Amino acid sequence: MRLSHLLTAGLLVSAWGAQAAPAVSEPPPPEAKAEAPAPAGEIVLANHRAVYDLSLAEGGGTRSVESARGRIVIDFRGDACRGYTMLTRQVTELSSGESGPRLSDMRSTTFEGGKGREFRFKTTTLTNNQPAAPVDGTASEQGQGQGESVTVKLKGAKSFTVEGPVLFPSEHMRHLIEAARGGQATLSAKVFDGSDDGRKVYDTFAVIGHAGAGPAADTARDKPLRTGPLSGMPHWPVRLSYYTPGAGERTPIYTLGFDLYENGVSGALKLDYGEFAIVGDMTALDIDAQSGRAAAKEGDKGCTP
Repeated sequence: MRLSHLLTAGLLVSAWGAQAAPAVSEPPPPEAKAEAPAPAGEIVLANHRAVYDLSLAEGGGTRSVESARGRIVIDFRGDACRGYTMLTRQVTELSSGESGPRLSDMRSTTFEGGKGREFRFKTTTLTNNQPAAPVDGTASEQGQGQGESVTVKLKGAKSFTVEGPVLFPSEHMRHLIEAARGGQATLSAKVFDGSDDGRKVYDTFAVIGHAGAGPAADTARDKPLRTGPLSGMPHWPVRLSYYTPGAGERTPIYTLGFDLYENGVSGALKLDYGEFAIVGDMTALDIDAQSGRAAAKEGDKGCTP
């Protein structure tokens, strides 16, 4: 996978959000949806807009990338009844002695049904001001049981089907929060998010740490999480590794580290590709508290047609 594609795929995933990726590891087989622990209370994913400034992490790797800077802006809206829409804009400049500077500008729009059975996605990318072919498609669960298989249809390409269970991003986030609330230390799942060329289904393996409240006192990162309404909210450190599907020992494509708050907001972002790593510092966060209360009321009543 080319570096620009790898970075775009990883940062698109980080819209939901460490330590260095393990050299070689084998993730456990994905868990069935029914095996997720029961939530301690209704999970309401916050409607929010977050801004993260990106930079090259210090130390580690072979430093194939000499410098990095950029910004990612995420706008997440919706609820479990009407579904979730996420708009992502990510601009990144990487500099390498081998290939020179590379500027990537990615824009993504996704919609996920509230029941996690349908997913729509569209991504456009400019690399050094040259457009790549847009990725535009849909994915939907098939069969009477939950997640028996997922069929992906891409514009201009042949459709394909993947045996389930496969989670879409918002549903995966809810499973992570459920697992963290239940004291579960790990969670493995197949995930489809429409990133890269839209044909990738990842095996993922999450390691979940103990709950905390508020960002670490010894860091100046993520100021909105230190002083805002989330400053006292429980959160868990998560290390989430993404693998190409297969059997036997595999090296992660990348590892995403983040602090997972129980409303789905993420801080302390770090994407580790082995050869280099990028960190994200949250510089702005707008929470739509009114939408959160409305979603909770809808949850109490149940979704109505």
